[in-house]
Amino acid sequence: MTVTETELVERLKKGDLEAFDMIYDMYAGRLYAFSMKYLKSAEEAEELVQCVFMKVWENHKRLDRNLSFKSFLFTIAYNEICRFFRRKSYLKKYIDETLLTGKLSDTTPEEGTEFQSLLAEVEKIIAGLPETQRKAFYMCKIDGKHSKEVAAGLGLSPGTVDNYVSATIRIIRSRLAHENLSVILFAALFLF
Repeated sequence: MTVTETELVERLKKGDLEAFDMIYDMYAGRLYAFSMKYLKSAEEAEELVQCVFMKVWENHKRLDRNLSFKSFLFTIAYNEICRFFRRKSYLKKYIDETLLTGKLSDTTPEEGTEFQSLLAEVEKIIAGLPETQRKAFYMCKIDGKHSKEVAAGLGLSPGTVDNYVSATIRIIRSRLAHENLSVILFAALFLF
């Protein structure tokens, strides 16, 4: 017996995890493809899909079976993509201002010094990476190139480039986990 989307939504509304999994299977691939068109990053598209389904679960009791569930999902995805680009634009402006003035806005001298220290530590971590991984990371995250473009330039597959970037971010996160401003620095470095 085939279960309709309306029935799945009704079950999900009652907290049915099996219905949630079935809906995830129905839409995750389409949301991923939709996200990739805008984000151009497999990792960011995967994160966006997870975020969308987290929001669905958080709001499952308020779902309306009479409204289009597909529209609901893609509206969440679109709003998250817009939020991503607003945040990216804001952080780029913030970092550009910081680099031009040499100081962080609204920070104490100690926080500014800590930021500069963390920035130097990140540069040191990246400098210690294997050459190809370092190049792939810089080309994607600093130069803003797409995985396919970087892959062609380095003679790698796009998947390998994405893996290098993900691995580098994990290394930086783990080595800076003890720092107070590391989250701010991490966001500033990797979201623009």
